[in-house]
Amino acid sequence: MAFIDGTALNVILPSLQQDLNASAADLFWVLNSYLLMLAAMIIVGGSLGDKLGRVRVFQAGILVFTIGSMACGFAQSVFQLILFRSIQGAGGAFMIPGSLSIISSVFSKAEKGKAIGTWSAATTIVTICGPVLGGALADMGLWRFIFFMNVPLGIASMLMLYFKVPESRAPGSSSIDWGGAVLLTLSLAALTFGFLEMPEKGAGHSLVLLTLGAGLVLFIAFVLLEKRVREPMVPFTLFANRTFSGVNLLSFFLYAGLGAMMLFFSLNLIQVQGYSQFQAGLSFLPFSIIMILVARRMGSLSDKYGSRRFLIAGPIITGVGMFWLSTIGITNGPSSYWTTFFAPFLTFALGMSITVVPLTSAVMGCVDDNMSGIASGINNSVTRISGTFINAILGAVAVFLFARFVSIELNLLDVSKQDFTQIMQQTEKLGEAHPPESLKSVHPEKVQAIYHRGFVKTYQWVGRLSAGLAFLSAFIAVFMVENSNRSRDHQ
Repeated sequence: MAFIDGTALNVILPSLQQDLNASAADLFWVLNSYLLMLAAMIIVGGSLGDKLGRVRVFQAGILVFTIGSMACGFAQSVFQLILFRSIQGAGGAFMIPGSLSIISSVFSKAEKGKAIGTWSAATTIVTICGPVLGGALADMGLWRFIFFMNVPLGIASMLMLYFKVPESRAPGSSSIDWGGAVLLTLSLAALTFGFLEMPEKGAGHSLVLLTLGAGLVLFIAFVLLEKRVREPMVPFTLFANRTFSGVNLLSFFLYAGLGAMMLFFSLNLIQVQGYSQFQAGLSFLPFSIIMILVARRMGSLSDKYGSRRFLIAGPIITGVGMFWLSTIGITNGPSSYWTTFFAPFLTFALGMSITVVPLTSAVMGCVDDNMSGIASGINNSVTRISGTFINAILGAVAVFLFARFVSIELNLLDVSKQDFTQIMQQTEKLGEAHPPESLKSVHPEKVQAIYHRGFVKTYQWVGRLSAGLAFLSAFIAVFMVENSNRSRDHQ
């Protein structure tokens, strides 16, 4: 459910934008409202699973996620969709850490990597449906069914959990650090919201300063509280493990680049390159197929050789693919996919396929099994916070760059001041920008071409930034990540 929503939503954004009359800023909030709640609560969700029962908390998360999905499908305005996406995020916070923590508690250390590889392959098989089905439904005007499909999946998942999966929890006391849970959730929510608002309102805006200040104060209070309680929500001793800290830092930069690249790649295909939403969904199939073929094998290899070498090679190959993608300008449309986007996208997909399972194995392999839920929650929180951060920053920076590229070209033409103002007003829509109907001093087709070139230049800038973040994550792996079998022994 989580993977389908994550991949399909990027493809249906153009239809969603048109039907709900959403601006570019609205689209980023459709993404970020989910990410904000997920980032704020996912560590708490992982910890509660360890304490109260991983299957029980997993089921609760699925139920809330399913209800939120149904509400998203019925949303009649952008505001409603943003609100209901936040409900999805709250459900996801209790759902997402559960599967990995259950796997970690069931399988032995020797089999854990292979089990995680199987898990990755299984989720990828389902993920294939996301872009392809999302594109097809969006082309038919049925984008809402992307959310409705979670209802039968949610019901089936809860039934399987109830009848087939044994309950597990951390040994010892099950007391809950509710004070720490509240402080952590509020602090992460305030910090995330402040960073989301900063690009649009400015660093000196009172709302930004208030929320960031409140988030910092709440986080300091959380740290002080955790040092005093007997069973803290987040055991900070986890971060004394060099590999655990290194893998989470690697995750932050790698997934920031991944989120930015995937979003702007989708928008570029649909809004500039002339792909239908279904064709854009099909273009993601190589990523899913490579993941299916490689994931289980990578699990066995990481069990045998450790994760370190794959966490160096994988991000490097990913960065090469991202940079290659960023060199491609305006193409001849879907007919030229095989000679333009296919090879670099395949390289990008191969790099991520080499990375994902060893990354997860390294996180779960360097902590004790009784902390698997909180470890999974922390790592998932890091990846979601990175997604929130990059989407928020790029939401403002991309509009600024797009407007700058468009204005540079307009200044080379004999455009009236009135037409110039109207053309620039459209730049807040990024790739959805269209020439105003009242143009007098310049032909609309010429303006549309300027919009397309400006967006492609913006996309290329994002691609190079994403590649740099991938290379940085490989650099972190060199100095901070040990092989999982060694890191746990030296914890």
